[in-house]
Amino acid sequence: MNNESFKKVTEDLMTHCREQLGYDNDPDVHYVTDDANAESMLAKTAHYQPSNRTVTVYISKRHPKDILRSLAHELVHHSQNCRGDFDGDHTTSEGYAQNDEHLRNMEKEAYLKGNMLFRDWEDSCKKQMQMEDNNKMK
Repeated sequence: MNNESFKKVTEDLMTHCREQLGYDNDPDVHYVTDDANAESMLAKTAHYQPSNRTVTVYISKRHPKDILRSLAHELVHHSQNCRGDFDGDHTTSEGYAQNDEHLRNMEKEAYLKGNMLFRDWEDSCKKQMQMEDNNKMK
């Protein structure tokens, strides 16, 4: 997938997530190439920084679909931040999902909603492509 196609697809996914999650402003999204990170079995895939509303997605040696799924997950965290769920004394240091029940529940929500948002978006894209193919055949 070339950069222009990838940009268009990510913008479409971000629009879908914004509409479904109900926040007004998208976060800043940074796509990071990090070959050393990609070599690790437990490499970083993405993270959200609530203080500056920034999503970072690692893209080295990853399938575009996996990158998009990570983006959807992080957009749920952005939605949580917009709702005020990161307010209070919560730090996202290592082990946060095991040590802070509130953050653990936020992580559960991000996994469930992020994956379902991605799946619904993907299915709608496939349906649209199928309709376009059918129209070409007529």
